[in-house]
Amino acid sequence: MTVEPTPVLPDSIADQLRASILSQVDAPGSTLTESAVALRFGVARPTARLAIDKLVADGLLRREAHRAARVPELSRDDIVDLFDNRAIIESAAMAALATAGTIPAAALAAHRALTTTEDFAQHDIAFHRALVAGQPSPRLTRLHELLMGEIELCIGQVQAAHLLSSAEIARQHQGILDAITSGDADAAARLTRDHIVGARDRLLARTTKGPQ
Repeated sequence: MTVEPTPVLPDSIADQLRASILSQVDAPGSTLTESAVALRFGVARPTARLAIDKLVADGLLRREAHRAARVPELSRDDIVDLFDNRAIIESAAMAALATAGTIPAAALAAHRALTTTEDFAQHDIAFHRALVAGQPSPRLTRLHELLMGEIELCIGQVQAAHLLSSAEIARQHQGILDAITSGDADAAARLTRDHIVGARDRLLARTTKGPQ
């Protein structure tokens, strides 16, 4: 009896491409054509197209009419705008969580995973997504999701350039968690903003100097 191979689903390909973008294997400026993705993963072009479309919708790829999708190259102004708006949204979310004094289980799981590896980008992203999703306003969560694709690109660059270690990030995350648990909304908001602005400033400094 012949066993048919399990088909590769677009979501699986999108997840693998996402990891490749975060690790800078597919660096900013790289193009991802349907034919290249189909060949890379051994799938049909329609499957590759669906995976690319998902990442375009998530903000990790951009595609102009009649052109291949590419990994965005973010300017200094892009980085400032992204991180400043992220700080506003996440500070408000952490303050709301502190008022309730609760931490989503998914955020704690991501925090634990972060402490066990230097490959921190995916766990850092999961931590922040889970915290924002755990606060009571669905509109705030939707606003956050609008930014997160491009924020993921930035976090990937922070990791790839070794601008922060997983230990530093874990310490900062723990401070935010402690403030939420203790019900200190002001501290939770302030520590969240400091955490985000610190990463922004290191990334901006690297953008000014260029790759090392």
